[in-house]
Amino acid sequence: MRILLRWLITAIAVFITVLIIPGIKITGTNAFVAVALIAVILGLVNAIIRPILAFLSCGCIVATLGLFMLVINAFTLWFSAWIAQKFGIGFYVNSFWSALFGSIVISIVSYFLSLFLLDDRDIVKV
Repeated sequence: MRILLRWLITAIAVFITVLIIPGIKITGTNAFVAVALIAVILGLVNAIIRPILAFLSCGCIVATLGLFMLVINAFTLWFSAWIAQKFGIGFYVNSFWSALFGSIVISIVSYFLSLFLLDDRDIVKV
């Protein structure tokens, strides 16, 4: 149940990003299917490739006090759009700046939706 809720949060965040950022667009007949599929692709890229990139660039992350993670997030969004295009899903990111601002919007929307939709058991306490 929790994984479906996280997928829904990502799908809503991607949909809001498409509405806000002019360089990110969805083409095709059914935008909701495209958003649902790109949410799956983005989740898989974030689970598999993002940790590898973070590990390989940990020096840059430390040197920039974590700001390089914005570049990694932008790359994962751009890479997810590239994968979506290879599978015929009409999700396009036009430039690096669109990917950067889109990844920021997705992060913010996902964070706030997680606050409201996930219960206290889902939040890891230290």
